[in-house]
Amino acid sequence: MKRLHIHISVEDLEKSIKFYTALFGMEPTKLKEDYAQWLVDDPAVNMAISSGKDKKGLNHLGLQVDSDEAVQALEDRLQAAGVAGEKQKEAVCCYARSNKYWVQDPDAIIWENYHTMEQVEVFGGDSFTGGTGCCQPSFSANRQWSTDKSC
Repeated sequence: MKRLHIHISVEDLEKSIKFYTALFGMEPTKLKEDYAQWLVDDPAVNMAISSGKDKKGLNHLGLQVDSDEAVQALEDRLQAAGVAGEKQKEAVCCYARSNKYWVQDPDAIIWENYHTMEQVEVFGGDSFTGGTGCCQPSFSANRQWSTDKSC
């Protein structure tokens, strides 16, 4: 199963939790002091919000898949289309350990394509971001990522 993943950085986590709980008609699947997540089946979406980011609003989009093979298939398909990306193995982010393949669309929207292997008790700070955060590839810091604009 594939789920569309949406991650939004919010100003007021409590107010946002109330909003998204009402929108999806369910309590968060995962709730931490700085993070909430809803795994919704209809529509198939993994909605995450977090506090503590300087920029509010859309953080990134993505596809959550059920296996490393499915991540590899996404990577292969994107590379065949001329879209370069960044692979992260064993990334610790958003209270989970995942294998990821990050890309940027032609308008610089970041897409996180990933398979989660296990849940963990820390938000982030993995080696890919220098221990300062998570949910971003190394290229997002300077936003100078190159993609084939023809796709």
